[in-house]
Formats: sequence, structure tokens, C-alpha cells
Amino acid sequence: MKRILKTLLPVIVIVGALFLSWMILKAKPEAESRRPPPAIMRVEILTARKTEFVINIRSQGTVQARTESTLASEVSGRIIRVAPAFRAGGFFEKDDVLLQIDPRDYETAIVVAEAALAQANLRLSEEEARSEQALRDWERIGGDDAPSTLALRQPQMAEAAASARAAEARLEEARRDLERTAIQAPFAGRVLEHRVDLGQSVNTNTILARVYSVDFAEVRLPLSERQLDHIHLPELYRGDQVENTTGPKVVLQGGLGRAQFEWEGRIVRTEGAVDQRSRQLFIVAQVADPYGRLLPGRPPLKVGMFVRATIEGDTLNDVFVLPRRALRENRLLLIANPEDQLERREIDIVWRDQDMIVVRDGIEPGERIITTQLAYAVEGMKISTGDGKRKGPGGAGGQWARKKQQGIEAGNKPAEGKP
Repeated sequence: MKRILKTLLPVIVIVGALFLSWMILKAKPEAESRRPPPAIMRVEILTARKTEFVINIRSQGTVQARTESTLASEVSGRIIRVAPAFRAGGFFEKDDVLLQIDPRDYETAIVVAEAALAQANLRLSEEEARSEQALRDWERIGGDDAPSTLALRQPQMAEAAASARAAEARLEEARRDLERTAIQAPFAGRVLEHRVDLGQSVNTNTILARVYSVDFAEVRLPLSERQLDHIHLPELYRGDQVENTTGPKVVLQGGLGRAQFEWEGRIVRTEGAVDQRSRQLFIVAQVADPYGRLLPGRPPLKVGMFVRATIEGDTLNDVFVLPRRALRENRLLLIANPEDQLERREIDIVWRDQDMIVVRDGIEPGERIITTQLAYAVEGMKISTGDGKRKGPGGAGGQWARKKQQGIEAGNKPAEGKP
């Protein structure tokens, strides 16, 4: 009996526990089924307004001189005098004497050449006199035939005349060599590097210095194909004068230490070939008198400086200027319709940079553009604009639009004086 009870007792306990659990589950109250209220996303918007927009194209490059030359000695000798400006960074004017080579050997050469010329002229005079005497003798003899050139000593006279001209040429060469002992500046410029100094002996074609002109500074600026669509560049054709060709304005920005400065210039030409690797075209910006005192407190535009360039491009009329954060999937805008529902709209972007996009088609004036970054943007979802309404670019209100019109944000800006 005890054995049977011991076997059945666990079974009875388990069955009782299951029965009790079933009774508890059956007696629980049923929860009321309710639908959750629709989620409404709060967003910020901009109201689209048409405006006029001036494209500013950005690029960068390194400053270089328009003219850079290497000075070389045309004569041999020892340097006996060096100009104070003949140091790296020194300024000089055109025809200034930068170096003086010892001229005494060349002065002696002139004296020798003058003596040789005098002897050659004396011999020429003697041959001319002999030729005249030979002619008179022939006439006195009374020969019927014309005298030969040899009888009149014409070959000897021609040889003497050639010797005289050669002596004169050697004298002129000696004078030029004497002039070349004074190394003169070919233009107004600055010394980039000097390689000789006082007392040093130099030979013909010895490199003396590298110099560059200070009339203009130039910067090579690369432009992509997209940027080239929005700028009018000076295109040179055969026979055109480079100096008479000017293009868009350009503002160069560069820094010395922590300070930033600006220089104004113009695009003067494009280079003759497109870079095969980057498919970019290099244009050349030119700044006049980069070392002059045009603006107080502004340093010179030094060769080798890295500068950022802002180039004046086309003016776009009747366009919408929107912040870059409003763009979705690189081609879509999110619109808040009159029923406060979200719409996805494909647009036509005519210009973009890191701060903004410029749209011509795809939206209408007065439409509300959503600028809030949404993780999920479902067509037709309910949204709430709340107090986030503000005017878009070109409108009367809106801090972002006012900044753009005043040119506070770097890069492109709407034209001044336009709505």
C-alpha cells in the first residue's frame, strides 16, 4: 500500500498543479484592445522663395611669379662688387647692377682691339692708294684693253677692307664683353636665390642667381567640368594678345601664421591642355603689383604661398537656394503639403557645394521644405511643423536666408540688392 501511495503521490501533485494553473489562466481578466495614436514627427521647414544667385566657384593653388629667370655670367672673371639687393629676398629695379666682374682684362682687350683696327685701317688706306696709282700707271702706258682687277690691286684692297671690318667687329666684341662684366637686372624683380658672392671667380655660363619679376603674381587654379559650366573664361585664339584678355574676378585668401588676408585679381587665360589624369582644366589668375603697398596692413603675396580662390561665376535667375541638409538621396527633397503630410519630390539641381544647393525646377514658390534629418521618410506620413516655420532664402525672414544674402556663410551668396 505504501509502495502504491509513493508512486501515485507525485502524479497527483503534478495533475493538481496543472489544474490550478489552468483555473488561474481561465479566470484572468481580458485586456482591452486599443489602437495606438498615429506618430506625428516634428520637423523644421523653410518656405521656398525664388531669388537671384551669384555662383562663386572655389579652387586653390600656389602663387608663382609671372616671369622667373636664371642669371648666368657671359664672361669670365672675379667678382669685385656685389649690390646690397643681391641677397635672397632683395628687391631691385630694371637695369640695376647686381654684380660687377673685374673689368681690367676686358679694358686691355679693347686697347688691343683698337690698335688692331688702326693697323687694319692703315693697310686698307695703303691698298686704296696703291690701287689708284696702278690705275694712273695703266692710263699713262696707254693700253687699249681695260686693266685687270689684279693689275688694279682690287683683290688686295678687298682683303684689306675685310681685315678692317674684322678688326672693327673684334673691337665691338671687346666692348660688349666689357659691358657684360656689369651684371644688370633684366626687369624689376626680386632675388629668389643667389649662388655666388664677393671674390668668387666665375666662368662663362656660370649660374649667378635665380630672380623673378614683381609686376604680376600668378596662380594656377584647377577647375572641374561641372565648375566650367558656370563660368565665362577668356579663351585665346591664334593672334590674340594675352595682356588684353581679362576674365572673371577672383579673390585669393591666404594666411601668414594665424592671420588671414585677401588679394583681388582676375582670370587672364586658360592653359592649352586638359590634365589627362584628373580631367581638369587649369586657369591662371593674375594679381597686379603683389608687392606694392595697395592696402595698409596687408602683406605681399609671396611666391610659393598656398591660397584658396573664390572665382566669380554665372548669375542664376529665378532659382531656389536651400541648405545642403535639405537634400535627400542626392536628388530628393521632402515637402510638407497643406495637409501636413510628407511628400518626396525629385528636383533639378543646377549648382551645389558643401553648404547649399540651388534648385530651378521641381518645387513651387511658397512650398514648405523640410530640413530636419529624418531616419525614415515615408510618403504620406503625418508631420508637425509647429513653431519651426520660417522663411526660406529670398524671403523676408529666416536667419539662414539673411546670412546667405549678407554673405556671412563662406562660399556662394545671393546677389546684393535682389529680393
